[in-house]
Amino acid sequence: MSVLTKHNCEDCPITKHKSLGVNIENADYVVALAGNPNTGKSTLFNVLTGLKQHTGNWPGKTVAKKEGAFKFGDKTFKLVDLPGTYSLLSMSEDEEIARNFILFGNPDVTIVIADATRLERNLNLLLQIMEITDNVVLCINLMDEAERKNIKINHKKLGRLLNIPVVPIVAREKKGIDQLLKIIYDVAEGRLKYNPFRIKSFGKADKFINEIVELLEEIGIENPNKRWIAIRLLEGDKEIINALKQKVLGENLPEDKINELLKTAQQKRWEIGDDLHDILIETIYATTHKIVKETVVKPKNIDEFDKKLDKILTNKYVGIPLMVLLLGLVLWITIVGANIPSEFLAFLLIDKGYVFLKEITISFPSWLSGLLIDGVYLATAWVVSVMLPPMAIFFPLFTILEDFGYLPRIAFNLDKAFKNVGAHGKQALTMTMGFGCNAAAVVSTRIIDSPRERLLAILTNNFSLCNGRWPLQILLATVFIAPLMQNFSSLVATASVMAIALLGVVMTFLSAFLLSKTVLRGEVSLFTLELPPYRPPQILRTLYTSFIERTLIVLWRAVVFAAPAGAVIWLVANVDINNKPIAEWIVNFLDPFGKFVGLNGIILLAYVIAIPANEIVIPTILMLSVLLFGINLEGVQQGVLFEADENTIKEILVQSGWTIMTAINVMLFSLLHNPCSTTIYSIYKETNSVKWTFIATFLPVIMGFTFTFLVKSLFELF
Repeated sequence: MSVLTKHNCEDCPITKHKSLGVNIENADYVVALAGNPNTGKSTLFNVLTGLKQHTGNWPGKTVAKKEGAFKFGDKTFKLVDLPGTYSLLSMSEDEEIARNFILFGNPDVTIVIADATRLERNLNLLLQIMEITDNVVLCINLMDEAERKNIKINHKKLGRLLNIPVVPIVAREKKGIDQLLKIIYDVAEGRLKYNPFRIKSFGKADKFINEIVELLEEIGIENPNKRWIAIRLLEGDKEIINALKQKVLGENLPEDKINELLKTAQQKRWEIGDDLHDILIETIYATTHKIVKETVVKPKNIDEFDKKLDKILTNKYVGIPLMVLLLGLVLWITIVGANIPSEFLAFLLIDKGYVFLKEITISFPSWLSGLLIDGVYLATAWVVSVMLPPMAIFFPLFTILEDFGYLPRIAFNLDKAFKNVGAHGKQALTMTMGFGCNAAAVVSTRIIDSPRERLLAILTNNFSLCNGRWPLQILLATVFIAPLMQNFSSLVATASVMAIALLGVVMTFLSAFLLSKTVLRGEVSLFTLELPPYRPPQILRTLYTSFIERTLIVLWRAVVFAAPAGAVIWLVANVDINNKPIAEWIVNFLDPFGKFVGLNGIILLAYVIAIPANEIVIPTILMLSVLLFGINLEGVQQGVLFEADENTIKEILVQSGWTIMTAINVMLFSLLHNPCSTTIYSIYKETNSVKWTFIATFLPVIMGFTFTFLVKSLFELF
């Protein structure tokens, strides 16, 4: 195995490389990036194009399409990240997209990225791609892990056997990238030409394949990959059949010859029976096994550490309790660690920043200063001071677990449970992502192929307690629940927040079960879940990417929605109708129903205003309580959002009628209420349905009112 190094010298090829992010116009060449999941494909994409990328959907599909660009030498390359897939021979949406782009998109170069520690399995996809195109480059990633596990790969011999370029790399450390770029450039320019290895015989299927190939040659098909097309026709591939009918594979193909070809392919399909797919798969697997046997040397006790750890983390008895404990630890670190930075940001943005802005706008009309500073700025400042510290801790910890390889183990542990309620096993992953951001999790449900099961995942994702709701849970748990046991206050607060989060998981399963037995009946799909190897997280890179790609993006979204909400909050608190603020009229109207369900009118109004961002629920409740109950606090102006310490917050809430029951009900309603406006919009875009968006919005609200009413009834009973 060759030694890989980073190159920083002026003469090295890497210095000719420039990431262009989303600037993909007028590219000289198109490069496809294919590979199995968990091979570092996204890491390589980011290394080549920069952290920014253009994300959309494949035409007519729900699978995300990622594109980026880079420049090398004097040429610009458009890089298309194909969906991660294990094969091109089945009919899943991911596999269909990857195959069709390579077959019909005619990329100038196709990079197939493989995991050095799992090379044999990854080569199955490579051999299938080599049937379609000649311009293939095999990129063996994670060579550092292979070296650590004492796996020896003779990549030069592998290249000779496959008759294609083979480049060993470590993508996350940018090792080997210079050589990869040079080969991509040379293949695209035609300086390197190869005749890739192709399986010579598929046994008894050869006779049928050759007959279809002869017919394809007779009708004058333009695509050079006739054997692959013949195989797909024999398997009844609808996309290939439609491509022939629509003359995508040749404009001057005679109609009668196409019909004759399709009829013959159908007859041969009946003759060969159901064995063709098995023959193809078995032949490919046998071939990859033979190739790997000649080029890879592995120690006998390979992956021993992974196997031992999996016996614990995926154990049917201790796997889920360990998962709960680990989530609890993450929450405890988040709760304890966020206090000091939150106080500092509040001091900076509110104690100092607000005063400074009021001074420089003193000449403004009072209504304008109030709207901009007391409304828009204070709402935004509150969101930043309350939301940024927990996110800056939670997301890196979550990303470290993700990089370590633990999240797929969570999906594995919960797979059977989801299947038992009629949902897809992959919903475990989307539910987990919902603990960070529900809007992002709704988009991530695209990994589920079945429309029914994808809709189930979308409708129930709001029960995952998203990042915007953690601060409220933590605050109320700290202020009202923790004092119940003074000696263990932080543990009690953590346990109560954990209980709410676990209730959300229970509600996810319950809702999925009820929906799958009523309006969304159907069969449960099967799927392959790969458990990737455990990998040591790149701590510094994780801190950077989680802060840039998750924390700042979610924070910016919250700020964008919090700013106009702040304006609304100021208006309802400071604009009078018949000598009463608008807020008082609305609260008086909502109060009877609010108290009936164990809440109050102020809480309900706060949640209506906070549809843009859950982070402003508590500051809105505090401001309205001070305004409508006439609570006098030193330095606090009525009708204006303000920052206060935990003792002051509790004093305000108690004076406005809150009890331990109110706090518990608000914690429950924070879990069981409508999604934020960003998530609602995402649901509509993903379902393209007003009906399902309406259900996804109001189903949690109904459940929330039911729970709070039951809690109120229990408190009255006892």
